[in-house]
Amino acid sequence: MWHRRGFRFAKFKLRTGLALGLGLFRRSFSSEQGKRFAVLWGNGDYGRLGLGSLDSQWRPAICSAFGNQSLKSIACGGAHTLFLTDNGRVYATGLNDFGQLGTSENKQYSVEPLEVFGMKKEIVQISAGYNHSCAITVDGELYMWGRNTSGQLGLGKRAEAVVPLPTKVEFLDGITIKMAALGSEHSLAISDGGEALSWGMGGSGRLGHGHESSFLGFFKSNSEFTPRVIKDLAGVKVKNVAAGLLSSACTDENGSVFIFGERGIDKLRFGDMNNATKPSLINELPYSEEVACGGYHICVLTNSGELYTWGSNENGCLGIGSSDVVHLPERVLGPFLKSSVSQVSCGWKHTAAISEGKIFTWGWGGSHGTFSEDGHSSGGQLGHGSDVDYINPTKVSIGENVKAVQVSCGFNHTGAIIEYA
Repeated sequence: MWHRRGFRFAKFKLRTGLALGLGLFRRSFSSEQGKRFAVLWGNGDYGRLGLGSLDSQWRPAICSAFGNQSLKSIACGGAHTLFLTDNGRVYATGLNDFGQLGTSENKQYSVEPLEVFGMKKEIVQISAGYNHSCAITVDGELYMWGRNTSGQLGLGKRAEAVVPLPTKVEFLDGITIKMAALGSEHSLAISDGGEALSWGMGGSGRLGHGHESSFLGFFKSNSEFTPRVIKDLAGVKVKNVAAGLLSSACTDENGSVFIFGERGIDKLRFGDMNNATKPSLINELPYSEEVACGGYHICVLTNSGELYTWGSNENGCLGIGSSDVVHLPERVLGPFLKSSVSQVSCGWKHTAAISEGKIFTWGWGGSHGTFSEDGHSSGGQLGHGSDVDYINPTKVSIGENVKAVQVSCGFNHTGAIIEYA
């Protein structure tokens, strides 16, 4: 889901490319009712948008690479993107420096989606981390690929640091996996029985196993190289998991929310909680369905469609009309006061949500890219035509009679699955 130093492009070039993308978008929908498409926007470095070039896009542009195929879901990572088709095939585009594209081609990056190699079974769910990827088969097997320096692929201590092709997580044999979420250097999954498992880098408590960060990280390893059940959630039937930069979260069948991991220098602390390394119940929320983790912020979606958020609020990523740090869940109002939210996703410092088929984004627009040579990077991950930060949810223009069905935030790009309404 998210730090890539990249290529530089003139703003004029970025802007002129937008009209072409939207024009194709309109033409496609005029004749293919019911088909689901992918639209992407934001930083285009390494081809992470899958549009056939390295150009960034400041407004949504349709990905035309799939021909007659209809798409089921999209997952945006650090500098790569995964696509899942309706017939269970997985494609990947973008940076491939750690094999996160999972293709047989030895490419440093790809500007258009390539089919992930060797996925012989139908895939039903995908997830993209910072530089690792995963897919779940129809019978609940988990396959992972990409960077493995902290054990984030769950393949054991003897596994290579880079695994360029999808590899089954054998340690999960006998366990049916229903959902997985990938963070910066860690991974989480849920079994069909509601057990939560985690593995990878354990520093900052992001795995929920009680790992304490060692002094400067020099003295001990915090990694888990194989999936491990989170014991403090024993007896809790987990329904939804999320993984961010240094934190993780989950919801259970009773609508409760648990968080664990780094809270951003006390930015996400609740009451008297002083142990961030194990799951902590958040009492200040209504019955909750979905949770999402970003760099240093968390979003929770309730069963009634209300959106709550808290955390560092850099660049206005909480959507509450300011950039003030928020320590307790605060409801996001604005357009969501009268319309319910159906899905939410967090990037590093930006957020996206779907409400009544419309996409809203807010937070970091990309005006001051942290990781580029000159202190600026081509942004556009909000899709509003500029690199300006937005502190309130603002609707993204994706065309007339178009409905968004899923949205995913990467580090500094965004993708969505849309259909003709």
